[in-house]
Amino acid sequence: MEIRSFSDSIKKAIAATMIAGTMLSFTSCDRIHEDLQPCPQGLRLRFIYEYNMEDANAFKHVDCLTVLFYDSDGNYVKTQTSTNQEDHKDDNWRMTVDLAPGDYTVIAYGGMECPESSFSFVSQPSTVRMDQIEVELDPDCLTDPEKRHLHDLYYGRLEVSVEETDTEYRDYTVEMMKDTNNLRIMLQQADGTTIDEDDFIFKVVDDNTLMGWDNEVIPTHNVEYLPWARGNSSPGSLPQGGAATVAYAEISFPRLVTYNSPKLIVTSKEDGHNVIDLPLLEYLWLLKSASNPMEPQEFFDRESRWSLFFILQNGIWKQLQIEVDNWDVRINNPDFE
Repeated sequence: MEIRSFSDSIKKAIAATMIAGTMLSFTSCDRIHEDLQPCPQGLRLRFIYEYNMEDANAFKHVDCLTVLFYDSDGNYVKTQTSTNQEDHKDDNWRMTVDLAPGDYTVIAYGGMECPESSFSFVSQPSTVRMDQIEVELDPDCLTDPEKRHLHDLYYGRLEVSVEETDTEYRDYTVEMMKDTNNLRIMLQQADGTTIDEDDFIFKVVDDNTLMGWDNEVIPTHNVEYLPWARGNSSPGSLPQGGAATVAYAEISFPRLVTYNSPKLIVTSKEDGHNVIDLPLLEYLWLLKSASNPMEPQEFFDRESRWSLFFILQNGIWKQLQIEVDNWDVRINNPDFE
């Protein structure tokens, strides 16, 4: 009888422990009782920038972040921002977002929340539907020499869901791409004689100052992007003595797209003739290796730093050398007609 009584006590203790554990699970996030803490519902977002030629995550270069949330009908829900670049350098950092159950579109912009941003929303995202989002280049970036060096812009978009049964935040990864480019143009005389950057007008002409919710360029009108830096340098000595000189200029501009026709133009100040007038995309495309199956738009989106080296003779260019990622292509006797 004593043994049976001891066994019954053990059974009762185990049952009590199970009931207590069940009650504890309800108290952690029970939605039935109003006085209990609700379960966390929403997103835990990781951001990466691997859409580059190295396929390496470079999100640490994104110094500020604006993240928009729209519901399945394209209506605005909320905005969250991050302006701590030290967080972005930490691969373990996540943006936690509280959201009710539903389907959402996440649209992220890097570089717009910073004081030095070169881009802004045409209308505040909270006042428009998702398909009405437009991002434009600050007009001062075309006229103010101090603003011609564009602050980098990044873009990412992802479809996500939050379920009614979720008891914790859902993990998603937002992949970003870079929307800004930098082009370095270098000029050198074929015989190595002195050349002066002040004798030339450098510009890139394109129609890409406005982008839509899907990051596609919206046509407006052609604009001229002028150098943010220019000067002369000496790459070394000439065989016959003296030093060779190179005139250079650097120009930054927004996204290159295959359905536009950007041009690089270098004009002589002396007589106004175009020393260089070329279709930019066609010549940058020559850098892609034949063994690389990448399509043109992907190539222009992944690469963002370009260099063109021109050899001049008698006031016109004789040879072009395009350089990017330690590859180069040389073109002799070009014909742009």
